[in-house]
Amino acid sequence: MPEPTSPPCWRIALPHSPAAVPIARALIRTTFAELAETADSDTAELLTAELVANAVEHTHGNEPIELVVELLAGGCQVEVHDRDPAPPGDLSRPGPPPDPMQEHGRGLLLIRTLSSGYGHRPTDRGKAVWFTLPPHDEEHPDGGMPAADYA
Repeated sequence: MPEPTSPPCWRIALPHSPAAVPIARALIRTTFAELAETADSDTAELLTAELVANAVEHTHGNEPIELVVELLAGGCQVEVHDRDPAPPGDLSRPGPPPDPMQEHGRGLLLIRTLSSGYGHRPTDRGKAVWFTLPPHDEEHPDGGMPAADYA
């Protein structure tokens, strides 16, 4: 009997610096360009950039950040691992609307709005913050807004 195969998965260590954001975007763009049936690459790229930027901005030290991309039968999951065990801002419920004059404060709002699932979990070395996206051609069940899956 053949062994079940794991879904394709990529892991890459990123520098703990702002340079990590364009590297992560390029990895997502390249990975999704080579795959026919996967999640929307523009959305994946945007949300990945938000998670990586948050990890760089809100964690201390020089330890690398890890980007994990897993292709699933139902789309994809992207995780960003950092060394800080503290949970990110409140992913489970919307906060106050961001100030339109501020540059920051929209990342978690984008994650909640554009992904089909999101959350965070502790790891042996800190935490992982993740989001999932459905396959590119799949519509959200409620006509456009994703159904949240909290962890």
